[in-house]
Amino acid sequence: MKIAMIGQKGIPFIRDGGVERHVEELSSRLAAGGHDVFAYVRPRFIINGQKIYKGIRLISLPSISTKNFDTITHTFLSTLHVLFKRVDIIHYHGVGPSTLAWIPRIFKPRTKIVVTFHSIDRFHKKWGRFARIYLGWGEWTACHFPHQTIAVSESIKKYCRKKFKKNVVYIPNGVTPEKVTGTDKIKLFGLKRDSYILTVARLIEHKGIHYLIRAYRKIEKKFGSDPKNWPNGKIKKLVIVGAPSYTEDYFLYLNKLAEQSPNIIFAGFQTGETLKQLFGNAYLYVHPSESEGLSITILEAMSYGTCVLISNIPENLETIDHSGFSFETKNVDDLFEKLIYLLNVPELLVKRGERGEHFIKENFNWDKIVIETEKVYKKLLI
Repeated sequence: MKIAMIGQKGIPFIRDGGVERHVEELSSRLAAGGHDVFAYVRPRFIINGQKIYKGIRLISLPSISTKNFDTITHTFLSTLHVLFKRVDIIHYHGVGPSTLAWIPRIFKPRTKIVVTFHSIDRFHKKWGRFARIYLGWGEWTACHFPHQTIAVSESIKKYCRKKFKKNVVYIPNGVTPEKVTGTDKIKLFGLKRDSYILTVARLIEHKGIHYLIRAYRKIEKKFGSDPKNWPNGKIKKLVIVGAPSYTEDYFLYLNKLAEQSPNIIFAGFQTGETLKQLFGNAYLYVHPSESEGLSITILEAMSYGTCVLISNIPENLETIDHSGFSFETKNVDDLFEKLIYLLNVPELLVKRGERGEHFIKENFNWDKIVIETEKVYKKLLI
């Protein structure tokens, strides 16, 4: 099959969100399986102008690089470009890009259109009123314009059925489990195994990092600066991995919340071996988001055997299957209480981490996900 991917920023995944990681993992495996895969990317998100990555042919087109117009202008140019290519499948990623899926439906009628509904983007607080209205319409288009819609979570599948009366296919995000034994990269941050609590996310408001910082500051106030007063006689630092995405004001706000704390580390955007070691050596992973599609970072933390504490939104809860812990979303006091409890039960965290690792291997395996996606493509082409 000839398959075109539209909506992602860049491949390989060098920064930004779960959509980029999803498309890279899916596309590279499809290409390895003998399919001809094209991915439309933006120049600033590719490395050294490369044109092929893991068998994926990268087509670089420009965009208007602003918060509101970056994705839609790139999607528009990509859509026009793909009209003149011989492809069997055009796969749009995200509800914003799906708003232009009508173009190939009309002007390239023999090509089958697929949309992956990654998250309910209008809930993301970085968007203004007009953008939220547009993204709300994008949800409708994601369910009505393509020949088939894929939802990355059961919660989104139920949402589509309830709101739009559409049955969509559930195919989750995935991870590639890896074992980590080294600590040389985290030593650069003054860290060692089990010495820190970790969170990994773009620094945008709906990810809820401000709730975590507030809860952690309450812990510091309770135990003070003497390690002897902390559970097991050791201070657990808070490591925040991620960068702002057109949200520099929010990043400054987070820094203000964390000021005067020597135990809060902003590690910036990380990838590769450094990120693997951060995940694999953390005492606990915390994900305090207000809205998600299906968080790849939760899955990644669990795949390394790290226990997770997550906000209790439905999209998060379906990832853990009783192998982690949850707190009431937006509730700093509940998050504080759960953190205090978990700091005191390291043996329980090890057991839950092992259970989570097994659950991820069984249910969020990329190879299985690719097979299910191929089934969708082949069914459309019959």
